[in-house]
Amino acid sequence: MNQSVLIQELIQSFKVLPGVGQKSAQRMAYFLLEKNKKGGHMLANKLTESLEKINSCQKCQDLTEYEVCHLCTSERRNNDELCVVESPSDVLAIEQSGIFKGRYFVLKGHLSPIDGIGPEELGLEKLQTRLVNESFSELILATNPTVEGEATAYYLQNMAIKLDIKVTRLAQGIPMGGELEYIDSGTLGQAFAGRK
Repeated sequence: MNQSVLIQELIQSFKVLPGVGQKSAQRMAYFLLEKNKKGGHMLANKLTESLEKINSCQKCQDLTEYEVCHLCTSERRNNDELCVVESPSDVLAIEQSGIFKGRYFVLKGHLSPIDGIGPEELGLEKLQTRLVNESFSELILATNPTVEGEATAYYLQNMAIKLDIKVTRLAQGIPMGGELEYIDSGTLGQAFAGRK
């Protein structure tokens, strides 16, 4: 088929999204071009603006357009508990459950020496500084229950034990191999309530 080069490039651009293959990318591209140009312009503008303005919170590494995110600056949060998660989408999932009111630290990944991801790449020096300076009484490990997530949790547990900080791990309700962002808030709530 002799398709426009620009349309081909647009379709390829949609394929950078997770779970979007050739057919889905084609449907999205043609939908915006044929039926919703206004929506396409809005999407393009917000995507450009977000990519330019959103960075990592200097304190917890969550995504924000500010230097320090709203969760870190909130005076309503519990300063005794720090929950460590792998990704910003995990923070969103936990916040939607409404069960946790403490502070967060977002690793943006997990330890994976094979992939060249060590403590430095996850910002664990920043986490260590927070654990030393902010007097948390509990570190909640909410890494994904995968092999890499468990290895990361073990590393973090050793870090906290050396500082005499109680360590808990999300327990029941999360299936092995599952990822937090795909778990419903009821199940996530049970996992927080049953942590040990």
